[in-house]
Amino acid sequence: MSWIKDHTFSIALGGTTLAAIGALAFVGMNAGSKYGEAKTEFDTAVDEARSFEALALYPQPENRDGKQKALDDYRKSLDSLQESFGKFRPGEIKNISPQDFTNNLIAVNDELSQAFGKTQAALPEEFFCGFENYKESLARGSATGMLDYQLKGIRAVLMTLAAAGPSELKNLHRPPLEEEDGTEFKPAENQVARALPLELTFQASEKSLRGFMSALSKLENHYAVVRSIRISNAKKEPPRTSDAKFDNPPPQAAAEMALDAAQPDAQPAAPATGRILSQVLGMEEVQVFVRIDLMQFLPPAKLP
Repeated sequence: MSWIKDHTFSIALGGTTLAAIGALAFVGMNAGSKYGEAKTEFDTAVDEARSFEALALYPQPENRDGKQKALDDYRKSLDSLQESFGKFRPGEIKNISPQDFTNNLIAVNDELSQAFGKTQAALPEEFFCGFENYKESLARGSATGMLDYQLKGIRAVLMTLAAAGPSELKNLHRPPLEEEDGTEFKPAENQVARALPLELTFQASEKSLRGFMSALSKLENHYAVVRSIRISNAKKEPPRTSDAKFDNPPPQAAAEMALDAAQPDAQPAAPATGRILSQVLGMEEVQVFVRIDLMQFLPPAKLP
């Protein structure tokens, strides 16, 4: 008894601690039980949802039928779209001999030179349809098919430009194709067309530019996409009042105008030819840089 009296605080503290531990153990077991029940319910719900998702469409048959109709309509629209671009698809591209390609290139170059010459439009001194590196050498035999196809597209674009009547074709840049380096073009997954870039720099009136851009969208056998365009005034200085021009009236009209000036009260007679102020603004030509992609549409993809 004396020991208990001497250690009353320790005994009380130990009892309290045991009671707290017991309470915590009870709460823990109770919480663990609830967690287990909640985890079981969650796993059951997940398994049920996954089983629903594995179905073609859930849960009503009408939704399933509606989804199938939507897929069929989408498939038809894609087939129709692929068919609409069929006229721009070159089909099989076969290589020709390097000399045959060179002959075709010379013929197209002569044709374009004549077309631009009709409107007295200047061409670059070393102009060769963008294939200047083949002036002194033959193309790689494995690349002649694609080069010949690209040459036809460039011809279509430049004939359209020549018809629009520019004053000068300043530059034509054609980036080389993969085939020219002996490598093979490999389309990316789901790629439907291959871009063949072409950059033009020319000077023309605004009317000529509008005509070219309008006709570019109406090429018969080629599809051209304008990727970028930059337009600036050919003249670097603003127009001056001295740029205004007046027509000279014939002697009779000049005499009538002098008579009108001498008689202030009289109504002025209409001159035989009116005095015309030329359009100072809008008459200068523009300098144009345009990047065009000639699109080679690849064989139609088979839908799953």
